[in-house]
Amino acid sequence: MEIILLKDVDNLGFADDVVKVKNGYARNYLIPQGYAVLATPSAKKQLEEKLRQRAHKEKHIIEEARKLAEKIKQLEIKIPAKAGKLGKLFGSVNNSHIAEALKAHGIDIDKKYIKVIGGNVKRLGKYTALIRLHREVIVELPFEVVKQEETAEPKTEAEQSEIRPETAAEESAAEE
Repeated sequence: MEIILLKDVDNLGFADDVVKVKNGYARNYLIPQGYAVLATPSAKKQLEEKLRQRAHKEKHIIEEARKLAEKIKQLEIKIPAKAGKLGKLFGSVNNSHIAEALKAHGIDIDKKYIKVIGGNVKRLGKYTALIRLHREVIVELPFEVVKQEETAEPKTEAEQSEIRPETAAEESAAEE
């Protein structure tokens, strides 16, 4: 069955693509959920007209996405994470952590457009993520998962100068 996608569907296609799928998948999932419509001749004509009108705007959008891709390629992302002695993480690093790291650099990308190659990261080291800025612009982002430094909170001056009664008695005994 031929359908026209209304929204991006993972492992199937992008919005406004004409794709062939099994009848049951289209009838029972894609069409009722609002992800697609039947590709009738009139629907195809409407899609062609829509794509023709959007072609000019699309060039500008792709240009902006390529500029952002160049900016992303120049970044060095290091994600701190708690890890054991052998480099195994307590938890994992995923696309939401990368989105937060990019936001810290002033780039706001939704986590659903970021895909970590190999799934969630569970060890320290260097990895790669794919960021889809546009259907035609996909950028690879190398990132590194580093061990989070555990900082011991420094004692305040009041805590340091505080003398307990036992230590005061020991100090006076040592002075005699």
